[in-house]
Amino acid sequence: MKAETIRALWKRPQGHRIRLSTLLLATYILLALAAPLIAPQDPGDPLQIYGWEASSPPGTVSGGGYTYLLGTDGLGRDIVSTILYGLRISLVVSITSTAIAALIGLTAGVSAAYFGSWVDAVIMRIVDLQLSLPTILVALIAIVTLGPGIDRIILAIVIVQWATYARVIRGVALSEIGKPYLDAARLLRLPTRRVIFRHLLPNSMAPAITLIPIELGHAVALEATLSFLGLGVPIDKPSLGSTVASGFQYLLTGQYWISLFPGLALFGLIASINFVGEDIRRRLDPRSRSI
Repeated sequence: MKAETIRALWKRPQGHRIRLSTLLLATYILLALAAPLIAPQDPGDPLQIYGWEASSPPGTVSGGGYTYLLGTDGLGRDIVSTILYGLRISLVVSITSTAIAALIGLTAGVSAAYFGSWVDAVIMRIVDLQLSLPTILVALIAIVTLGPGIDRIILAIVIVQWATYARVIRGVALSEIGKPYLDAARLLRLPTRRVIFRHLLPNSMAPAITLIPIELGHAVALEATLSFLGLGVPIDKPSLGSTVASGFQYLLTGQYWISLFPGLALFGLIASINFVGEDIRRRLDPRSRSI
């Protein structure tokens, strides 16, 4: 994307939303990266947690001399620190799983389109089978089979997401198969791998670029859902989903902050990713440029 195009997009009427969503997402990423430096405590370190300060309201001064700006959860962990470290887990899991799923899905989809015949039939039947099942069901089956852990959550999300990329990229690649540049590549007897990855795949990438931010938001939500159900990251690792879940039992006693603030942080993260993805789609879709 040219610099002039970016500047023009920034100045358009919807540029205010683009600026806000981009700045919000950038802020989330920076906070996650700087969590060990700015968080008052490490929620995963038992030596930094004071159990007798559990469920303290926002503004309480801790025994260590700092103020719990958003209060503490039922274990005595600082909510601000839990949010910052939870953001790290959400972003690491979602970015890693989305990248792997995109790589696998794009390769499978473009291979199905290029080779056709039984290769296409096998790959697309697997895709159809997976897409016919609810996403959360596939994720639950995968995580129950694999067991808890960050690496298993990443693998479970990859299993859920790769089929979407394969379906989208196959449809675009099929429209590219009969074009002259591929006929020329075949006549030159170029290696199949080069034809696929140097010619067919790059020319079929545009829809995948707009799909990646959407699936990134889905990955964040899916990780939070699994953690909320107690099937996500280990209990010693702070997670936005598990923190929201742990605060539910305190809602009736008026201790709203345990679930509210991590829930708002999770909502803002998913919303910012979706808004950025929508802006990318509008930019790449010629029919949306005049809107």
